[in-house]
Amino acid sequence: MIQHFNNLTEGEASRMLNAIPLITILIAGADDMIDYDEKKWAIKLANIRTYSNPNELHDYYSHIGTNFAERLNKNIDELPKNTAERQQSISNQLAELNTIFPKLDPPFNAKLYDSFVSFAKHVANASGGFLGFSRVSKAESEWMTLPMLEPILLPEEEEEGEE
Repeated sequence: MIQHFNNLTEGEASRMLNAIPLITILIAGADDMIDYDEKKWAIKLANIRTYSNPNELHDYYSHIGTNFAERLNKNIDELPKNTAERQQSISNQLAELNTIFPKLDPPFNAKLYDSFVSFAKHVANASGGFLGFSRVSKAESEWMTLPMLEPILLPEEEEEGEE
């Protein structure tokens, strides 16, 4: 299991690991259709993030990358087909992470939160638009900041060190 998840129950760790597939479906399905390009890009991005993230996130994305496509497809199959119901279900599941994030050590929790929001934005930009303009639909833009998650800021000393 992931070192940073030592303080979590098995269920909490599972919810954290399921966040990226849920975020993918939330954003890709916001406009009523899970686009092949969005799905393909999310799978690729999950794999890229196994080696292109802050060191603390390597274990998380390595674990995600091993069965991401399977987890993504399983969630698609199990979630409601109706867009509004699906979005609400995913929002509720992701909102549960608000009670789990405080159990994770800072700055890991802040970096993980930031990576979730960044992932959502990348999925939203994966397809659509005309000639590359207006790629993010109105429906996607409503969800891509993950409003159900409470923002987690890096501790001040971490922020100052990164400038």
